[in-house]
Amino acid sequence: SYGELAAMMPQAGGQYIFLREAYGRMWAFCFGWTLLLVIQTGTIAAVAVAFARFAGMIWPALGPHIYIGIGSIGLSGERAGAIATIAVLTAVNLRGLNLGRIVQNVFTSAKVLSLLFIVALGCVVAPNSAAIHANFGSLSRFTGTRDFSCGLLAAFGAAMVGALFSADAWANVTFTASEVHNPSRNLPRALGLGTGLVIGLYFLTNLAYMFELPVLATSIVPTGGSAAADFSHGIAGAGSDRVATAAMRMVWGNAGALITVVLVMISTFGCANGLILTGARVIYAMSRDGLFFAAAGLLNRASVPAAALIMQGGWASLLTLSGTYSQLLDYVIFAQLMFYALTVGAVFVLRVKRADARRPYRAWGYPWVPAAYIVAAVALMLDLLVMKPHYTWLGLLIALSGIPLYWITGRAPAYSSCRSAMRHGM
Repeated sequence: SYGELAAMMPQAGGQYIFLREAYGRMWAFCFGWTLLLVIQTGTIAAVAVAFARFAGMIWPALGPHIYIGIGSIGLSGERAGAIATIAVLTAVNLRGLNLGRIVQNVFTSAKVLSLLFIVALGCVVAPNSAAIHANFGSLSRFTGTRDFSCGLLAAFGAAMVGALFSADAWANVTFTASEVHNPSRNLPRALGLGTGLVIGLYFLTNLAYMFELPVLATSIVPTGGSAAADFSHGIAGAGSDRVATAAMRMVWGNAGALITVVLVMISTFGCANGLILTGARVIYAMSRDGLFFAAAGLLNRASVPAAALIMQGGWASLLTLSGTYSQLLDYVIFAQLMFYALTVGAVFVLRVKRADARRPYRAWGYPWVPAAYIVAAVALMLDLLVMKPHYTWLGLLIALSGIPLYWITGRAPAYSSCRSAMRHGM
């Protein structure tokens, strides 16, 4: 569905443009507003902090202790490292798309090779027989299980939130559609191949972890030394940011953990660059529609939206200082699902609304596959409303807060002058 829309409308802003053409400017603005306020900038902050956290394992000065601030708000070595990362990558992307693209290609390639390295070590070179037995040796206990009650399914749906977030940003390539060579051919290909590659690597990497560590904590420890504690805690006790290092410590001891730290730093640095590169294009598209500050819709000498990049980096840095970015991301998973469902629904709307438009690529399995996605997304949204109301209702309010803001900014004289300037190429 995204491939059809991207090939049909290869414009800067991607998903924002799709929503605007299908449902009007207001819903497109709500998406852009939520993206800027939390989704993109919060993700940038979270990934940059992850980079700094792993860097802190090598340089202890990048620790979590807050030196200046009040409570959880303030500056620590870890947050300073994250802000420096955001600043450096923003500066790189201000130099032009070519430099940002080179950085992205280098670090994406390094990231894929790093994950394949972990998969090869964990699954082929040095699998841990004790972990394999603990995780897969008793699968027969599930034989005859028929408990597929509504409660179990609801809990499973709520547990999907973390997995969905880990795979988020898969559609960000559409944000830079206007800068993609031969977008009608390459955008659907990038979406399909990219999503497939991520799914494959995600599965294999988690399999490698399960070949080295038990999922749950255990008192049966087949090894000694520093790896013993990692094995006894299992994946569940390793923490979301320590599973890879714990798994590789099982293979090569502390040297394996150190290698993994470097590999994760490569991965998170490249991820942060991609988020910074793509996110500013939505702010740029909003400004060109007269729905954001005029400066954000202008290009610098390197033909990139400089003000949009700086605004995005500045807000992401403030979220980093606040320490609330991860909590905010929990709030907007519901809103993100809503916008994904609306975007896929745009295929149906535009098949009627713009029936004569050129479509170099058509959604596979239309109408059944897009409809199935919408049904699944809506079902998960309803599940989250019931299972995690304290997150989802606030997330919905964050997204819908764009509606009154739209009526304010959409009528402001500054934005009208921006629209006029854009039409005349100023």
